[in-house]
Amino acid sequence: MDPDFLVIGAGVAGLRAAIELAAAGSVLVVAKESLRESSSEYAQGGIAVALSDDDEVELHEQDTLYAGDGLCERAAVHRLVEEGPLAIQELIDWGAEFDRDAGQLSFTREAAHSRSRILHAHGDSTGREIARTLWRKAASLPNVTFRSYAATTGLLVDEGASGVVSYDAQAQRNVPVYARAVLLATGGLGRVFRNTTNPDVATGDGVAMAYRAGAEISDLEFVQFHPTALYVEGAPRFLLSEALRGEGGWLRNTAGERFMERYHPLAELAPRDVVARAIVTEMTRTGTPHVLLDLTHLDGAFLRKRFPRIFETCLHYGVDMARDPVPVRPAAHYAMGGVRTDLDGRTSIPRLFAAGEVACTGVHGANRLASNSLLEGVVFGARAGRAMREWIARPRAASGQAEHFRAPERNAAEFQQIAWECCGIVRCGDGLRRAIGQLESEEPQPAEFTLERAEARNIREVALLIARCALAREESRGAHFRTDFPVKRAEFEKHSAIGRDAGIRFA
Repeated sequence: MDPDFLVIGAGVAGLRAAIELAAAGSVLVVAKESLRESSSEYAQGGIAVALSDDDEVELHEQDTLYAGDGLCERAAVHRLVEEGPLAIQELIDWGAEFDRDAGQLSFTREAAHSRSRILHAHGDSTGREIARTLWRKAASLPNVTFRSYAATTGLLVDEGASGVVSYDAQAQRNVPVYARAVLLATGGLGRVFRNTTNPDVATGDGVAMAYRAGAEISDLEFVQFHPTALYVEGAPRFLLSEALRGEGGWLRNTAGERFMERYHPLAELAPRDVVARAIVTEMTRTGTPHVLLDLTHLDGAFLRKRFPRIFETCLHYGVDMARDPVPVRPAAHYAMGGVRTDLDGRTSIPRLFAAGEVACTGVHGANRLASNSLLEGVVFGARAGRAMREWIARPRAASGQAEHFRAPERNAAEFQQIAWECCGIVRCGDGLRRAIGQLESEEPQPAEFTLERAEARNIREVALLIARCALAREESRGAHFRTDFPVKRAEFEKHSAIGRDAGIRFA
């Protein structure tokens, strides 16, 4: 249990890094609760790549920069789009079954893309297919071992990251695991909010652990809210892919009016932040808790074939997409910010790396372009894995200071409500200050460990970081919108950064 390399998370980024590391030493991949539960498994929309005959890498780069609203790191975007085609070919060589038409890869278009460049697998199961492919490849390598724990509770730090402490539910005890280098690939933080498309495990653990250990966190105010999550009483906020609108779906308010043309010339294909705010505006204007995604003018057989998981899920909750407009509303979906890294996943703590949604390379800027997230996981997971190999010649750390477990008294649901009300799609200074006051008043105290307490602690810490960063950014840009500062300001065309022992800075 003391490997050369430790990977925390078994989604696309973690698995791709493990494959890259296997030739250099022993690799342990640790997952929370289940080795097959990650945001990657839920990614429906597809994976973007400039591979079609009418597409170019430069066009993919331009679209990504445009969506990022002035905050994309150009070098990171260039790496993403340039290395993307080879990354996809690797997946195909390893057995990934992307959808094809007459034997050729089938590309679709999604919001804010200038070309049809989105690959899908089994219609709307792209993330699951990529994760399956990487899982099978990683599991075939003799140096890669997998282990599931209830939770990874903290980083061990001794002149750099030396390992982690994980909670073994069967043994009911904390287990230290030491390594030469550690990769955080823990995924997203959607469960910080009351409404989210993310799985239950996405409680911001990686960001919270890294922050407590002293790593720098960047751009955490930029949280993308997916415009269309299923809104049915008793149903989870199941994501209804952007591809539904890419294939011709219309958004209507409850009066039956199409409204997106009032908000953006691209109508339903406008960037996600624009669509999400437009929906909130219509909900407020009509006094209703949802709008409608209308697909009834499309062929029902096509919908069932193109979106099998979505179609069956809606049917399960009493909605026939071919006949009924689907009630939808926005939900927290993706974090553009996270643990600050360079282009090879290095964080501000030696030996600690991060890749995928938990990391912030600046590749997404203020707003992620649709279907770039899976590509980010594959490309930057591989880059982090290659960079971690440099530590194989260094001694394995066998010590490190573990934090004392502390937990807030209130439960996670209360913190999620605060985040949703004050740090959600539309923000203002008064609400953000109120959130900070409420979250700071709940100072964690020494407590006996439980998974629920650990998740509540992480949710509180991440919500507080989001609120602080959002309050400091006195403008509206990308996914961050403030009613008291409704326009972009040139002085904020910078990345935010916050650390445990330092205030917020912009650089």
